[in-house]
Amino acid sequence: MTIQFFHYPKCTTCKKAQKWLNDHDVSYEEVHIVEQPPTKDEITALWQASGLPLKKFFNTSGMKYRDLGLKDKLADMTEEEQLELLATDGMLIKRPIVTDGKKVTLGFKESDFEQAWL
Repeated sequence: MTIQFFHYPKCTTCKKAQKWLNDHDVSYEEVHIVEQPPTKDEITALWQASGLPLKKFFNTSGMKYRDLGLKDKLADMTEEEQLELLATDGMLIKRPIVTDGKKVTLGFKESDFEQAWL
């Protein structure tokens, strides 16, 4: 499977991750996370492949997260409700997400990228 790079072009972390991928000649397909947010099924698959807690998929530093008061609400939501919420708005999702269908990296940490994508 082609590597998918879910990103928001104005996000500085996404720009760093994209530069890293380009500098290391990693080919990928760009997906604008706001214009084409992943579906609930796609988010579920990413979450399960990542092995990370679902709450890590929320962009906790985003305005949308704060506006909705999710810091206090997530603990009372079921995983199903959280997945549905993430699928409603790409701005709620931590980015970038890079995946080849088996591996998933969330955010940008150079050491994680080296391990996953080289």
